[in-house]
Amino acid sequence: MKDKLTVFTKGMLDFLFYAGILTTLLVPAMIRGYGRYNRYFRENVLQLSVIFILAGIFAVLIIYELRKIFKTVLEDDCFVEENVVSLRKMGTYSFFIAAITSLRIFLYLTPAVMVVVLVFIIAGLFSKVLSQVFAKAVQYKLENDLTI
Repeated sequence: MKDKLTVFTKGMLDFLFYAGILTTLLVPAMIRGYGRYNRYFRENVLQLSVIFILAGIFAVLIIYELRKIFKTVLEDDCFVEENVVSLRKMGTYSFFIAAITSLRIFLYLTPAVMVVVLVFIIAGLFSKVLSQVFAKAVQYKLENDLTI
């Protein structure tokens, strides 16, 4: 039987993937709805919709790559080149989210925007470094398989 935490996490990623797609599609309606209570959202519907939709697309792509990685974990074969590629992509997507979110600085600067940008820069760096670690592990695994 697989580790319960891994199975739970895979299920959560599956849920977040589809919820993320739905949420990204509903961004303009959500911004207009919140605009009834917040003038900033009411006055910047188009700009915020573009920013949040683009960030949402990249967030869904990150979750998609995580789902692929977790599939290999569940199959007990996680040190594969596909995971290296997924981690690299996740790093790139994180940098895109940081860059896209940085555009909000020109609309309305808040501490939350700066935190999100910093979190995704760190996530991008972490993913890129982890991809290098995985690449080395894949190389060692292949060398070991050839030895046997």
